[in-house]
Amino acid sequence: LPVYVMDRTFDAPPALVWETWTSKAHLSRWYGPGVETVIHALDVRPGGEWRVEMRSPQWSSHQLATYVEVEEGALLSFDMSMTDADWQLAPNPQMPDWPQVLRHEVRLVADGAGTKMTLTVTPVEASEAEIACFAAAMGGMGQGWGSGMEVLAEILAELQAA
Repeated sequence: LPVYVMDRTFDAPPALVWETWTSKAHLSRWYGPGVETVIHALDVRPGGEWRVEMRSPQWSSHQLATYVEVEEGALLSFDMSMTDADWQLAPNPQMPDWPQVLRHEVRLVADGAGTKMTLTVTPVEASEAEIACFAAAMGGMGQGWGSGMEVLAEILAELQAA
């Protein structure tokens, strides 16, 4: 299976990086940079849900994540899917063969005074067409995640300056 991996080191302790992934206020700023991000629900525990809507003047999209594993300050694992406005699974309108479920894993490890974050994204129970679509899109995934990580780094700088 193709696996998207992003490594990033932040100049902040793991507890603060964790906060940027588990706080509605912070997530709504960095997740989906360049659009309005609305966090409708955020229940960070195994079985809990994260419901997020991203809006631009031309479109809106809904995603539902269900947390699989949560180790405070160290690991977030969640399965994310595109949904309709009622939070029911729906195909990606721009990419019909996009995988229905993507497992995201965020690992945080102390690295000196900073934190090394490793994000992995893997299709779950995907068809051959979904795996091919994901593999073809992996090259561009760094742009969206990278933009979000830049904002996340700004938030971390603000939190430490406060």
